[in-house]
Amino acid sequence: MQLSDRVRQINESATLAVSARASEMQRAGVDVVGFGAGEPDFDTPRHIIDAAKRGLDAGHTRYAKPTSGTPEARAAVCTKFKRDNGLTYAPDQAIVTVGAKEALFLGFAALLNPGDEVILPAPYWVSFPEQVRFCGGVVVPVIGSEADGLRIRPEQLASAVTPRTRVVVFNSPSNPGGFAYSPEETRAIAAALSGRDIIVFSDEMYDCLRFGERREHLSFAAISPEWYEKTVTFNAASKSHAMTGWRVGYAAGPKSIIKAMATIQSHTTSGTATFIHDALVEALAGNQSHVEQMRQEFEHRGVHMHRRLTALAGVTCVKPDGAFYCFPNVSGTFARLGVRNSGEFCRKVLEETHVALVPGEAFGMDTHARLSFATGMQTIDKGLDRLEKLLGRK
Repeated sequence: MQLSDRVRQINESATLAVSARASEMQRAGVDVVGFGAGEPDFDTPRHIIDAAKRGLDAGHTRYAKPTSGTPEARAAVCTKFKRDNGLTYAPDQAIVTVGAKEALFLGFAALLNPGDEVILPAPYWVSFPEQVRFCGGVVVPVIGSEADGLRIRPEQLASAVTPRTRVVVFNSPSNPGGFAYSPEETRAIAAALSGRDIIVFSDEMYDCLRFGERREHLSFAAISPEWYEKTVTFNAASKSHAMTGWRVGYAAGPKSIIKAMATIQSHTTSGTATFIHDALVEALAGNQSHVEQMRQEFEHRGVHMHRRLTALAGVTCVKPDGAFYCFPNVSGTFARLGVRNSGEFCRKVLEETHVALVPGEAFGMDTHARLSFATGMQTIDKGLDRLEKLLGRK
């Protein structure tokens, strides 16, 4: 049976593929340490679960009206953006989606025509290039240097803009890189792009999970009136509120773009389950103390993982500023291990040490691998002990 050209040009999510192989090995009785999927190991806070239960008890089991989010949920999104990001949005500038992944897909589908270019800083989240290609766009990668902490310099982005550029993706803190841009660096990038007829997709999934000297977050849309009018900001309850399986994300931005996204949503998913809107309201507008508790724990784990990774022979690693990922350069081990790229490296590690990593190829950097520290310290040390046994110390 012949499949569409559209689906044949996209690849399976590497993060989910690694998790699936690790799960297969675990079902066979193998003790696998998984550093693959980016999913907090914390439970969803009880007050959020209780809000969903109240919604179910109240009969909130029909379609959300409108599909773009109940008035209460979109108001909560606006509350969050005002409180945490200094952004003032009206409810008709916000949309609630089936995870942030759907929000991003809706954004690309709403804006891209065949041949339109999307500037994508690398390393990048695995689904960005696949979504762009699925929507007919052309990916223009811009590679970050380790000398710059994997961050993109303003002149790199400015020189990548062409008359076909439609969207620039900005992700801080970064998945997979773990780095974050300072407010000054964010403003410099905005200045380099100022006056261009482009839209910025600002992926701020980890805005509440920043560490050390880079705790301060500046939303791209908050930089100036120009960028408020030309930025769509994406987020979700998944990472900050340990709600990955709830599949609830949100976005806000120019009314015309949000309306177009909502129109596509009405013909695809019909939006998130209504009682999950109740949970989102509680997550975004209710007690936020658990967010800081998780942030502190992730920072502690990140410092520890980074210290251990940089002690391994042939490995260098940018220090994580946020999110819950380390993205070490492992190419210094390739010759010694008899591998040629990140995929072969991760397969060798998985089969020989039973540690699951994600190959950097999926993130646009084939010299690297991603490790998530969204798991307990005991598990982190168990996995890194195995890596150390394979790779040795410096």
